Amino acid sequence: MENEKYLRDLSEIKKMMSSSSRFISFSGLAGVFAGCYAILGALVAGFLLSEQASNMSKASEVMIFGDNNLVNQLFYIALAVLVLAIGTAIALTTYKAKRNNQKIWDSTSKRLLINFSAPLIAGGIFCLVLLQNGMMQLLVPSMLIFYGLALIHASKYTYSDLKSLGYTNLVLGLISTQFPDYGLYFWTAGFGLFHILYGIWMYNKYERKPE
Repeated sequence: MENEKYLRDLSEIKKMMSSSSRFISFSGLAGVFAGCYAILGALVAGFLLSEQASNMSKASEVMIFGDNNLVNQLFYIALAVLVLAIGTAIALTTYKAKRNNQKIWDSTSKRLLINFSAPLIAGGIFCLVLLQNGMMQLLVPSMLIFYGLALIHASKYTYSDLKSLGYTNLVLGLISTQFPDYGLYFWTAGFGLFHILYGIWMYNKYERKPE
């Protein structure tokens, strides 16, 4: 009996230490919503590209020779997806934290934000440089690669499962460098499909109440 009590105490201590060093208020549903936003954005972007490509044979030619108006439209679509995804994630995470009586902003969440933001900001600046130099074909691979790196770094301060999504996007970005004509498909898979699968996995693993 004493051994069992000792093991339970150790388990509780380990759980408390893990909770204090990791931000565990992320909602899996946020990933599902982010994936849905990305797929909707990709559908709109695909429609715009198909119109522009009506007189061109390859999508890569559209990205290289497309007018500035098209580039601006694609930028605003990506921005809208980002704002919706972040807004939904903040709302659902805040709701989950309040429901579980957890702090939304502490030293752990600060470290998480820093480690996630650093690769993401660097990637954003790099993508702007690509746009400046007309290297449109590398935009999607760069987005996926830097986003993957951001997730890998952030996983140290939240669920370790996030690392799998990070490596998936990282590898997907590297592969997409060899298939520039299918950039939109890779973008949809990385930011859309894999986010939805990851969100469902996280929800069932950590949030779904046992029946």
